[in-house]
Amino acid sequence: MTLSQRIFIILQYLLPHHTLSRLIGCVANCRHSGFKNALIGWFIKRYNVDMGQAVRQQPEDYLHFNDFFTRTLVDGARPVDDNSASIVSPADGAISQLGAIEHGRIFQAKGHDYSLYELLGGDSERAKPFQDGQFATIYLSPRDYHRVHMPLAGTLKEMVYVPGKLFSVNRTTAENVPALFARNERVVCIFDTAAGPMAVVLVGAMIVASIETAWAGEVAPARRRLQVHDYSEAGRQPVSLAKGEEMGLFKLGSTAIVLFGPEVASWSETLQEGSAVSMGQAMGQLHAAVTGA
Repeated sequence: MTLSQRIFIILQYLLPHHTLSRLIGCVANCRHSGFKNALIGWFIKRYNVDMGQAVRQQPEDYLHFNDFFTRTLVDGARPVDDNSASIVSPADGAISQLGAIEHGRIFQAKGHDYSLYELLGGDSERAKPFQDGQFATIYLSPRDYHRVHMPLAGTLKEMVYVPGKLFSVNRTTAENVPALFARNERVVCIFDTAAGPMAVVLVGAMIVASIETAWAGEVAPARRRLQVHDYSEAGRQPVSLAKGEEMGLFKLGSTAIVLFGPEVASWSETLQEGSAVSMGQAMGQLHAAVTGA
């Protein structure tokens, strides 16, 4: 690890994560035209953002920076793989890691893994269906499209807000902060699918102002404590989403983790650590026993 990386990691432990993120969130919501246009223009150039696929292509078209950051794309910009057995990427980004969940542990980076049980909010019954299953971790960089979509059609069973820190989630922190994704604030979404339970975990990060879902809006409890919302209870309107349908978004990027149970899914052999993926791209497939093929 270089000296600059070491300093970066030390600062991650020292900075007031939530206070800093709230301040950045206020800046990102500033509507002063001169300021927000200059900020958006700088960001586009700094991170080489492809605006050709955005519905609104000029800084002046956005109310504020967060409006730009969560921009929508033109129809057809992200075709969703239509193979009935495919599992698609929930977001634009890069594969951080993917593979098997072994002995209740998920691989994070060389020398680091973390607990499935802790990732899902410390509930053994919630974690049990995913034991010995499969996981895929997708990192969304600043230049990426920051809306998250369904890897597979499903009906929402449970949403869990898990309080935590807000470490950065880039490669440097993944390689040097133990149990990073089980330490950061996150929203766990559990779905019933044709392949059994599927979890999509939206992990917050440094300066991420908020996480939103399509059914509950912004998930930002006034008190940062564990909150469980049961969407399968009698009388509640079911939330059913098609493969590729939008399920949430990040205001200032982060990471999405997808989990499946054992013996139902496999990841594409062409994908490995660092592989670029686009939302809607097939990144895995359901086993024949699941699809009936």
